[in-house]
Amino acid sequence: MGICYIVAAGEMNGDIPHLQADDLLIAADAGYEHLQKSKIEPHILLGDFDSMAVPEDKEAIIHPVMKDDTDTMLAVKLGFEKGYTQFMIYGALGGERTDHTVANLQSLAYIAANGGRGTLVGNGEYFTVIKDSSITLESAEGKTFSVFAYGGEAEGVTIKGSLFEVKNVMLTPFFPLGVSNKFKENKVSISVEKGCLLIVYTV
Repeated sequence: MGICYIVAAGEMNGDIPHLQADDLLIAADAGYEHLQKSKIEPHILLGDFDSMAVPEDKEAIIHPVMKDDTDTMLAVKLGFEKGYTQFMIYGALGGERTDHTVANLQSLAYIAANGGRGTLVGNGEYFTVIKDSSITLESAEGKTFSVFAYGGEAEGVTIKGSLFEVKNVMLTPFFPLGVSNKFKENKVSISVEKGCLLIVYTV
């Protein structure tokens, strides 16, 4: 499978990469307006459309306003239903609704808990969550990254290739011990034996 790209209605940072044949592009509600500006058509348009009208010439999956899922989460669930496990989410940070930023961070945890890997694309930085697993980040020497316990204690955390390396330590959500580390070269490996890590890194 390819990558499921989701464009939400928050601040748009970065351009959608050129889609491959097996990728899926979903516009979540007013995220469609971001794509319109770039003259890109999504494969699927969905949402409750409380912040924009459904375009007359487009088919859309319309959900009720009174619902448990955010529009972004609806897009994530649809991506899973279609077999995707890798998600790149744009327009999910910043803007007037900081509560939606928090909700989108929780969406990353949902993706990780269901065996996927999700990334929120910010302004020169990425956010991702891993659960009981590992990840290798790529950036440039001296770039910053931070690692936070998310949703509870994170046991057996190991970080290699960084200015501050650790092996088999515990991080808790009550103290930001993992903030402001740096790439020693161009790759950093991070693993956690039990629990979730929220990782933020610059590119």
